[in-house]
Amino acid sequence: MFLKKATIDQDRFPTRDAYPFNLEIFQRPVSLEFNTPVTIFTGENGTGKSTLLTALCRKCNIYMWEGTYRQRCTTNPYENMLDRALRIEWRNGTVPGSFFSPELFRHFSQLVDEWEASSPGLMEYFGGKSLMTQSHGQSCLSYFRARFRIQGIHFLDEPEAALSPASQLEFLKIITEMGEAGTAQFIISTHSPIIMSCNKAVIYNFDGNSIDRISYKETPHYRVYKKFFSDK
Repeated sequence: MFLKKATIDQDRFPTRDAYPFNLEIFQRPVSLEFNTPVTIFTGENGTGKSTLLTALCRKCNIYMWEGTYRQRCTTNPYENMLDRALRIEWRNGTVPGSFFSPELFRHFSQLVDEWEASSPGLMEYFGGKSLMTQSHGQSCLSYFRARFRIQGIHFLDEPEAALSPASQLEFLKIITEMGEAGTAQFIISTHSPIIMSCNKAVIYNFDGNSIDRISYKETPHYRVYKKFFSDK
């Protein structure tokens, strides 16, 4: 593991009246420890898990692929400032890493095709096959197999959005193997009970008024799926 701890310093908030600083969950003391290769953020939509994930990524100086800018009808100048209120601790110095979001991955895949056209052989890094000629889920798995071999810390925002249940199991196998090898650390925001089941992963629950550790079978997501399959 590389990242050791993260805390939110409310004294550094530029405001308490705008998102994300107006979320009650961030206005209470927040201190997260990262003692396992895989850490899971889970909770309902709008609870702040993806917001904290991306803020941590920025604080770790990991480049975030954000695609093409589009004009918005309203803007929030504070939306991407949570990292300024974060304090982080490393175990043995900083490391490189990556950020993954399925909604932005397709644009990245298109650019990889363009790069291959000018630099033949680049595609070998991703298994020798164009990411654009594969399904969304297949291309994501090709990317994961290649990228996670590199030592570093990897942030993933709801990767299950691009993966079938079988592909989620393959993803689970990849992060487990890389984590156990000691070459990669993963922080993942997810709604998937399959991904949450990762062996020895620490799960932080964002439902409620504070961010708390929770066991796998106590997560609302596991309970919903169990109830559904037990009594459809």
